[in-house]
Amino acid sequence: MLISGLTFCSLLITQQASVFCGLMIWTAGTVRNISAPIWVFDEKLEQVNEAIPMRSIELQRVRSVDGVGWAVPLYMGSAQARLPDGSFQGMLLVGLDPATLVGRPALMTSGTIEDLALPDAVVIDQVGVEKLAAKGITCEVGTTFEINDKLARVVGLCRTYRNFTAQPYVYTTADRALDYLPPQRKRLSFVLAGPQDGVPAEVVAARISDQSGLKAATRNQLFWQTIWWYVSNTGIPISFGTVVILGAIVGIAIAGQTFYLFIHDNTRNLAALKAMGARTPLLTAMVIVQAIWVGGIGYGLGVGLAAQFGRAVYEAGQPPFFMPWQLLVFTAAVILSVCMLAALIGLVKVVRLEAALVFR
Repeated sequence: MLISGLTFCSLLITQQASVFCGLMIWTAGTVRNISAPIWVFDEKLEQVNEAIPMRSIELQRVRSVDGVGWAVPLYMGSAQARLPDGSFQGMLLVGLDPATLVGRPALMTSGTIEDLALPDAVVIDQVGVEKLAAKGITCEVGTTFEINDKLARVVGLCRTYRNFTAQPYVYTTADRALDYLPPQRKRLSFVLAGPQDGVPAEVVAARISDQSGLKAATRNQLFWQTIWWYVSNTGIPISFGTVVILGAIVGIAIAGQTFYLFIHDNTRNLAALKAMGARTPLLTAMVIVQAIWVGGIGYGLGVGLAAQFGRAVYEAGQPPFFMPWQLLVFTAAVILSVCMLAALIGLVKVVRLEAALVFR
């Protein structure tokens, strides 16, 4: 019973916290998919999923900053695609610089990214393939659909990290993206830049922020900026945190009660040890060792079951699951605290134990 309670506590905490970590990584999926050392954006932007359009001239201002080795535009926006069967599917359109294709997907599973030079060409990710397959449409090289009443022809398939909105990524060239997206006065979403050789990206990003009137951040800085925005402005941490706290409470209740009953059932044995000369510190150490021992077993079983859950959902890609080593340390600390509290509950009985009880 004691090991089962601690296993359930460890499993619940690790599994729910891993799903939370995976969900937070989803929020910064765009940053993970588009590999660029420096991102430049409007100074009011708070997270990557809400791009604030900028003037096209901002690209030249970034290029003029000392230490910038290169800078290219990036156009992003949500679009509704009309599929061959007449249904609609929301997509996240990414317009790449046609000369360099900076920001291209890291892994192509079919076709080549260079085929974006062809007329009406787009590359769609595995999420788009899954979305279309759910509607009975096979998405492959040569499949066509419409975006904003304009033809889009799939010339390649790729794999990307999922994003928080679960929309598929559709890559195309910058000029074609401007044709697909609704017209507006400001259309530049981001400027992707890289530092000159030997100049740290953090230094160049600070210079861009100081000299251009825009805000620049390294890829890692924007990644964490996005995650902390969701942590601070959504109820996701509260929802998952409540489950984690309840798991700890359940573990304390089960472990504490079971450990107390274990001590109670062995009262005469402990009294016999005390009558033979075992002092309270020795009996206390025995109880603590027992608590740590069952805690280690319960922790290992719980973490193992959580890892098996993550392995089972890995191929499906959802729910999101990410188990960093820091989470394992956190779970270990919680389980150790639960065990120590349970041991203290049992130690109350041990400390008050009279050796004469064995003779009654």
